[in-house]
Amino acid sequence: MTANKNFKRRVRARAAKTGQSYTAALRHFRPTPTGDEMPKRMRLAVAQTTLCEDPRDRDELRASGREIRRLMSEAQKSGARLIHFPEGATCSPNKRVMSVDGPDTAGASDWDRFEWDVLKQELKATATLARELKLWTVVGSVHRLSAPNRPHNSMYVISDKGSVVTRYDERLLSNTKISYMYTPGSAPVMFEVDGFHFGCSLGMEAHFPEIFSEYERLDVDCVLFSSTGVGTPANTGVFATEAQGHAATNSYWVSYSVDAQQSRFAPAGVISPGGDWLAQCPQDSSASVVTVELDETAENLADVLLRSRPWRRTARGGIYDPHFVRDDPRSDDRAAF
Repeated sequence: MTANKNFKRRVRARAAKTGQSYTAALRHFRPTPTGDEMPKRMRLAVAQTTLCEDPRDRDELRASGREIRRLMSEAQKSGARLIHFPEGATCSPNKRVMSVDGPDTAGASDWDRFEWDVLKQELKATATLARELKLWTVVGSVHRLSAPNRPHNSMYVISDKGSVVTRYDERLLSNTKISYMYTPGSAPVMFEVDGFHFGCSLGMEAHFPEIFSEYERLDVDCVLFSSTGVGTPANTGVFATEAQGHAATNSYWVSYSVDAQQSRFAPAGVISPGGDWLAQCPQDSSASVVTVELDETAENLADVLLRSRPWRRTARGGIYDPHFVRDDPRSDDRAAF
């Protein structure tokens, strides 16, 4: 017990000295078997899919499932280890379709209108294919809760063994979602694939930098952001711009997955830790997938990952305090002019 306490004390001391999180400092004391940190590489696929808005339509739900699995197969052929899908890739119910006061007025959602059995069948088929392809699959879906609770707006993380290893529930919901449709989530979610740590974000959360700075503190390498866009497709560029800012500000990759109708203005793609687009899907409203290499050895990336993030943590840790001038500048009689 004493040895364990001493070990934890050493980790905390390094974290305080370097400005790292506890998890990052822990990695220093638990190196790879060779004693060196091996550079990480993996291929990530991001998809844009056809928007399904009517969960009463069994044929439409099945078509969404088939499309998801077609894109999974394409991604696997491109060497991807993980594929990332948009919010509500299985179905993103329209508020007016669900409204008990609709279709002209948004009101409380009647979730009995959802063909839950079809959704379950399609998700099961998707998980089965993930196992067959050995492909991690992150897919947006409604997650049913027991009555009378509203469902979550979620992202399922399906492993390459075909099991759901975790689920992210949208936390910062729009006014309509929180008023009439969903139960909010309560926590960040992370998972690991081939040494890369991923975080999840959903819906309109691109508007909230605290979601993304939280994942920086948790030492993720990439945030998977899924959305159906914001308002009209023409406004979707706001989310894309914000996603670029979050990537650059936090020095990690951001995978940006939206439905295909948004692609004319902001197609799905992957953003580098420097804030640049590495690749994007076509701008033709087609359901498609693009694959990129996440590579820590890429040119200029080491500087971004190894210096920018630790320095920001150091800067936030109080190093400026000894240098502050405590005098009130308004009372200083040494005027500049």
